[in-house]
Amino acid sequence: MPTTPSTNLILEIYDRLLAKTGNRHWWPVKYNSGANAGFEISAGAILVQNTAWSNAERALANLHTASIWGYSAVNEAPEADLIEAIRSSGYYNTKTKKLKAFAQVMVEDYEGDDANLFALDLPELRTRLLSIYGIGEETADDIILYAAKKPSFVMDTYTRRLVDRLGWGVDKNNYSDYQRLFESHLEPDVEMWGDLHAQLDGHAARVCRKLNPKCNECVLLDLCSTGQTNTG
Repeated sequence: MPTTPSTNLILEIYDRLLAKTGNRHWWPVKYNSGANAGFEISAGAILVQNTAWSNAERALANLHTASIWGYSAVNEAPEADLIEAIRSSGYYNTKTKKLKAFAQVMVEDYEGDDANLFALDLPELRTRLLSIYGIGEETADDIILYAAKKPSFVMDTYTRRLVDRLGWGVDKNNYSDYQRLFESHLEPDVEMWGDLHAQLDGHAARVCRKLNPKCNECVLLDLCSTGQTNTG
């Protein structure tokens, strides 16, 4: 029977995953740091759509090598050059248009400085991001949490899989319902939320896999209704 998690349960899950793997220091930034990391994180959030992070990471490296780096550079680059640089990320024609759309907004509306965009209050920032072509809820929340450093919990395929297998009651077609499970039980904490999301993703990728989950190796087995059924 579906259940609703408590704050203590979510924190217990985080503590166990953290003890297993240590802080994951997500979002990975290679070429810029601190206040200058916004472009790399935002571009990565678009490039990782419907693909593994390793593919998006190669695309970012290619953009950097090709000197198509920064909002102005992406805005001005020929589409053919962008397509070639990001080919490893898949759906490269569509993602080129998405990168172009985001870069154009940044250049034309925010003087090419994402600090101007990120200065918006959280609800306004999220609404603005969602108004840009190619930015859905997950991508918007990636940008908000990891680049803008504001508390908006990220839900993705991995995180939703864990929620479903833990037996928590949620509307499977409603992103905000999944998100609310975490945001309604946790104090806003950008660093903790960022690592918790990364821990959940990593656990789903390594252990709670879509096919052949490794339930006997799972540190959450005693908390998971699906795992107990699979190993019972």
